[in-house]
Amino acid sequence: MTHLNTQPNFGTPGQRPLHAFTPGDDFYEALIEAHRGLDDDTSRLLNARLVLLLANHIGDLRVLHEALHAARNGLGTAAAA
Repeated sequence: MTHLNTQPNFGTPGQRPLHAFTPGDDFYEALIEAHRGLDDDTSRLLNARLVLLLANHIGDLRVLHEALHAARNGLGTAAAA
C-alpha cells in the first residue's frame, strides 16, 4: 500500500486557489527566493535543513521511506554516476 502522496497537494487550509498550479508555483518561487544570494555550499546546507525539518513534520516513517525510494528512483542514470 502506498502512503506517499505524489499528486499536487499544495495549498493553504481553508483557501481554494483560482488555478490549480498556483500554490505549487508559489512554493517554487519561495524556494528559489530562499536560495537567492547563497553560495553552493550554503545552498546545499539549506536543502539539507529543509529536508530534515519537513521529514520531522511528516514523521510517518512509511511515508518517509517511500519518499526516499521515489526520489532515488527518479534520479535515473544520474544515481549510478
